[in-house]
Formats: sequence, structure tokens, C-alpha cells
Amino acid sequence: MIAIVDYGMGNLRSVQKALEKLGHAAEVTSDPAVIRAAERVILPGVGAFGAAMANLTRVEGDRPALADAVKEAATSGKPFLGICLGMQLLLSTSQELGQHEGLNLVPGQVVKFDFGADPTLKIPHMGWNTLRFPRETRLFRGLEDGAFVYFVHSFYCRPDDPSVTAAVCEHGLPFCAALERDNVFAAQFHPEKSGAAGLRMLDNFARL
Repeated sequence: MIAIVDYGMGNLRSVQKALEKLGHAAEVTSDPAVIRAAERVILPGVGAFGAAMANLTRVEGDRPALADAVKEAATSGKPFLGICLGMQLLLSTSQELGQHEGLNLVPGQVVKFDFGADPTLKIPHMGWNTLRFPRETRLFRGLEDGAFVYFVHSFYCRPDDPSVTAAVCEHGLPFCAALERDNVFAAQFHPEKSGAAGLRMLDNFARL
């Protein structure tokens, strides 16, 4: 079973429906015990980095913070996937609306697109764009350079170790569009909204 982490921010049902369309069982959950027991874990997300981290680290009654279960899943060796904001949360810090600490599972920083006065480059980066794959990865097996996927974001990930980059996209500058390191995977774009290429990526993840 694939656990989709519900921390109050994300297109949870669309990710679940995409996986079910592919024949993979997926459960949306905010229960740390379910996350720990799952065979695979997905951390989706849309919205602001600081608010997301506040939700993940909040302790309610006797229930531990979701962040603890998320970190445990990511370091356990089971396949773990971050999507959009969920990818950014994996890094060490973010510059969004101040300076915020992330989960620090992948050392690096989340920074804002800054194109100065160039009116041809819009922020947020929104819509369809192509991927380039600098190396072979399990997440993108079967896809070739030029695959179209759907983005909605104003900030992007800058990992300390460039070798963890699994896909690159161009929007004013080349940026890290996906990560793959050991059992941890992440995509800045929305695979559940990215047609055949996105479904292939989700299927690859679910079959790891």
C-alpha cells in the first residue's frame, strides 16, 4: 500500500486517483502509524513552505508530529516520493517568505526565480515544459529527453550535491526538476496532471 501524507496542503485525491487508475492501492492518511506501516510513501503539497512545515511539525495531544513519521519513512529504505511543495520540503532551508528550516533529508536550499525586469519570463513558472535527464534513473525509466510535464511554482530546489538531480527543466535558467537519491525521489512538477509522462513516473515509483 502507498501512503499519501495528508498534512492539510496538497492535491491529495488527484494523486490517489492517478495511482488507482494505474492499479496501485493508495491511502490518504494523517496517521503516523499508517505512514510507518506503508510500503511506499508520497509527500505531496501545494502552498507556502513555512505553513507546510508548521503543519508537519505540529504536535496534537498524544499524537507525535507527522514530520517524525515522514523522516522515518524517508530514512527507512522504503521508496519515498515528494511532489511539488513536497519536494521542496525535503531540503534544508527555504527562502519563501523569510527563512525556514525544512526536513533536511536532502541538503540544499529552496530559492526563488529572479529574472529582474525581463517581462518575457513569468513567475510563477506555470504550465507545460520539457524535461532533460542528465543520467539514467529508476523514476524516469522509459521516458526520453523532451517529455512534457506540468509545473506550478515560484521557487525551485538547489541541492548541495548536483549529482542527486534526476531531471532538469529550463525556465530562464536550468533548474533541478526532480531528485533521486537512494530510496528518496522527488518531482517539482505534478505527475498526476502530466498526462502519459506523469503516469509513467508514478507507475515506476509504485513498482519499485
